[in-house]
Amino acid sequence: MSESVFKRRIKIFTDSSDKIQMLETSKNPLISGFTTNPTLMKKAGVSDYKAFCKDMLSYINDKPISFEVFADDLSTMERQAKEISTWGQNVYVKIPVTNSVGESTAKLVHRLSHLGVKLNVTAILTPRQVLEVCTALQAGAPSIVSVFAGRIADTGRDPVPLMMACKEICFAHGKEIELLWASSRELLNVIQAEKASCDIITVTNDIIKKMSGLDRDLDAVSLDTVKMFRSDAESAGYKL
Repeated sequence: MSESVFKRRIKIFTDSSDKIQMLETSKNPLISGFTTNPTLMKKAGVSDYKAFCKDMLSYINDKPISFEVFADDLSTMERQAKEISTWGQNVYVKIPVTNSVGESTAKLVHRLSHLGVKLNVTAILTPRQVLEVCTALQAGAPSIVSVFAGRIADTGRDPVPLMMACKEICFAHGKEIELLWASSRELLNVIQAEKASCDIITVTNDIIKKMSGLDRDLDAVSLDTVKMFRSDAESAGYKL
């Protein structure tokens, strides 16, 4: 493992709902926390939401972990958020920035945060949304603002300057608000997020595996690539 991996200022969270992966990653000194969402849970075959969350908390109770509400109306979101927040001191409740019809959750975020519920406000893509959310979170409980930088990049936009602007907004609204670079696509995003002064980045298990190659000599990478091509051609039995 590259020594520079251990010198990262940014906190690295893993984004998963696979129990085996989460338990393995919980032992990794590089990983500072965890995030989940209903889509990942469905993909992992989770059928009982509450049972899964409680089970994971029996193993992971010393690092932040985010569980998301899945209601679409704000009153049910609030009820779910309050219940989830009671499951553990390390629990952050994920609230989407809007519901599925575009109704802002800012008032709900303000109410919950000022009741002491630690929140992770998610699915954010614009500085305008960050400003609205940070205004709601200001002077409340410790919180995370998750901006989906990977999805921004998927539209052809450079997420780095946008994330820098988002960090300025978060910083101006209090030290208890942390900015998270979400939906990472590649190892480079860790470096980009750090340059943008993000506090946290979520990464997949595949990206975690690539961290051993951080700052690796490019000539060595080139040689390994050539060896791979040669080995694969030989094993395939290609002839001319």
